[in-house]
Amino acid sequence: MAWKLKKGDDVFVIAGDHKGSKGKISLVDRTKSRVIVEGVNIVSRHVKPSIQNPEGGVVKKEASIHISNVALVAPSAVESLQWSKKMTTKVGFRFESDVKVRCAKRDGSVLGVV
Repeated sequence: MAWKLKKGDDVFVIAGDHKGSKGKISLVDRTKSRVIVEGVNIVSRHVKPSIQNPEGGVVKKEASIHISNVALVAPSAVESLQWSKKMTTKVGFRFESDVKVRCAKRDGSVLGVV
């Protein structure tokens, strides 16, 4: 079965501590069913001094979110400034001239080739 969300998709966080946040997927971890969304779920990590980072200290980085806590935003709604859960869509698949494509169920627009 093909995965519904891909790297580069615009998503809206629908559950969890960061509910209501929006961003673009930068990484999909298929083994753990988690995604990293740019600018969401920022955590602090303490790092020891090393050759790459001689100072050490506290580093802020993005942590992963479970894939069930994000929803894809319809391509027609990406340009609007106010995102909401009503602008999210499910992902469907269809064949166009013998090529399988991902499409948005809300408006039928093509999201990309599988």
